[in-house]
Amino acid sequence: MLEALVCPISQAVLTYDAERQELISKAARLAFPIRDGIPVMLVSEAREVE
Repeated sequence: MLEALVCPISQAVLTYDAERQELISKAARLAFPIRDGIPVMLVSEAREVE
């Protein structure tokens, strides 16, 4: 299912971080949380990554 998800900002591919339970958009430098197995793809819920 991960292959079907893209970043809502950049439309780039996402990387799964199993340890932090996040989907990372390197292009937008954002991490989207996964809560109860559901990706939260809202920019307001994302955190900035370096």
